[in-house]
Amino acid sequence: MMLGMSLETFTLVHVVISLIGIVTGLMVFAGMLQAKRLDGLTATFFATTVLTSVTGFMFPFKGVTPGIVVGGLSLVTLGIAIFARYGGHLAGGWRAAYVVTAGIGLYFNCFVLVVQSFEKIPALHALAPTQKEAPFGIAQLALLAIFVVLIIGGVKKFHPEGKVQQAKAA
Repeated sequence: MMLGMSLETFTLVHVVISLIGIVTGLMVFAGMLQAKRLDGLTATFFATTVLTSVTGFMFPFKGVTPGIVVGGLSLVTLGIAIFARYGGHLAGGWRAAYVVTAGIGLYFNCFVLVVQSFEKIPALHALAPTQKEAPFGIAQLALLAIFVVLIIGGVKKFHPEGKVQQAKAA
């Protein structure tokens, strides 16, 4: 069906790619909070998170869905983050732009994880079968609050050039 795979296999590949993007993204943000660039993990985070959105567009659907909108927004924010990191070299305002847009890209991936978890995990689905119930709203609000704190912390603490200058001075 998709790329010669059954829908079930394609979905599994999409989910695995997405989870790799989330895990590496969280590791990248942990590094940011310690002013570490983590170049290899950053490249993996970008590649898998972009691939998550791209493969999301390959599912059979009709019309514009919320997933399509989130995927499109994710690609835009990730495009800015990738340019800020590799084209802008984190210089000047590109450092903050990188942290904010990488954080938003990771947030979108986690947002979808919460949506899918409430849809697919029976215990969560029972709590919010239409995703309009309080448990779903609370989970999404908590996720948003975590990311606001994470992004603000990243903007404040991610100054990798300061670590390099300190090391050279020592």
